Amino acid sequence: MKVVILAGGLGTRLAEETEIKPKPMVEIGEHPILWHILKHYSYYGFNEFYVALGYKGEYIKRYFLDYVALQGSMTVQVGNGDVTRHQFKTDPWTLHLIDTGTTTMTGGRVLRLKRYLDNEPFLLTYGDGVSDVDIRALVAFHKAHGKTATLTAVRPPARFGRLDFDGDLVSDFTEKPQMGEGFINGGFMVLNPAIFNYLQDDSSILEHALEQLSRERQLAAYKHTDFWQCMDTLRDKRYLDQLWSAGQAPWKH
Repeated sequence: MKVVILAGGLGTRLAEETEIKPKPMVEIGEHPILWHILKHYSYYGFNEFYVALGYKGEYIKRYFLDYVALQGSMTVQVGNGDVTRHQFKTDPWTLHLIDTGTTTMTGGRVLRLKRYLDNEPFLLTYGDGVSDVDIRALVAFHKAHGKTATLTAVRPPARFGRLDFDGDLVSDFTEKPQMGEGFINGGFMVLNPAIFNYLQDDSSILEHALEQLSRERQLAAYKHTDFWQCMDTLRDKRYLDQLWSAGQAPWKH
């Protein structure tokens, strides 16, 4: 099953980082968040990716060209330009880096990929969020219910820490807990080809198509109550950096 990653947005709430690079290339630890997402899907055996490029898409292309070219040791014959590579080992990914327009909306980006997806179900997520969701279990859930689309429903982290009180004393202090109730769309979707019936042109918004599917009872939710975190703000990036640096990143395999 092919994996679509939406990687073309402006990332305006992370302007400190995205003035010079697209949001999926903002780093967690020493790697872009896009790399972390690819690693997660690859762990579950999904290795063919269609990355929908937009804003500063050339940055993503350049990164992966260098990522392949600079792996392992090498011998360079400067006189004729021959390169012999040694101990070369990298990831089993096939990356299709597809330009989908700088102003195209989310649904329009998906629509532009239609001809590559062979009229088969496909996986899709956003290029700015990580999770420990079991992708194989998600796919099995999608196949079992037979609806047009499945999204991963997550409880968003609270923006601030939570305090519980015992009189005037703090009985419990929790830094950025998962909210106790309420789910949101966390990405990590599975979509049947019928999704294209709900997308018209570059102005189409994927989330509006999902709203229509929900009204038609064709949208299922795979509830994931463990780790999920988007990277909307600099605070989110720092939080993910801290988890990675401390060796406590739940999404790492």
